[in-house]
Amino acid sequence: MTETTTILLVDDEPQIARWLNPSLRAAGYAVDNAETGTAALARAAAGPCELILLDLGLPDMDGKDVIARVREWSEMPIIVLSARDQEAEKVTALDLGADDFVNKPVGIDELLARIRASLRNRARRATQAPVFRSGDLEINLAARRVKVEGEEMRLTPREYDLLKALARHAGMVLTHAQIIALVWGPDASVEAQHVRVLMAQLRNKIEADPSNPRLLLTETGVGYRLRSDDDG
Repeated sequence: MTETTTILLVDDEPQIARWLNPSLRAAGYAVDNAETGTAALARAAAGPCELILLDLGLPDMDGKDVIARVREWSEMPIIVLSARDQEAEKVTALDLGADDFVNKPVGIDELLARIRASLRNRARRATQAPVFRSGDLEINLAARRVKVEGEEMRLTPREYDLLKALARHAGMVLTHAQIIALVWGPDASVEAQHVRVLMAQLRNKIEADPSNPRLLLTETGVGYRLRSDDDG
């Protein structure tokens, strides 16, 4: 993060802007504000903008439409900051391309940690680093090799594809639908239970205690994420 990193805060509640603007600026970010989806799309397209904090309840359009429109041309991180806590809302927003979903109210320290993780994940994808590390886990994406505590793990092709998908989005939640598209293919007819079974198999090989996973984390009702070294 640098002082030139600009966050676009999209929320029509003045109290949210009054709370977040000084906190974000104190953390070293530049902040722009938009109160409508139309203004947010125009501001995001005009640049520079490195990350969007987005409320779903906007006066002129649903925030999910903003996600879909931005994803037509940009991979900038989008963190949904919303009072809508229904699992269906989270899943839809993430499936449309949001990087994270944070329920209101949220502590500023947690929000800043999620912002840092999203920005680092974007940088990681941009540089396409061939080796991913988190704790004792090492994934050599170029060689397709996985090690835990220095010991090479034998994974099936599908187990590896699941781990690779999570590593490329480390710290971010992948929904069941996103995982199915990345592991089985976009046209695959696969149920969420297949994802759960595959995750259980992978945990048995990666986790020291599969019943209490420290790396391959469940986001209940939504999907999974791989803990990164950046996670708090």
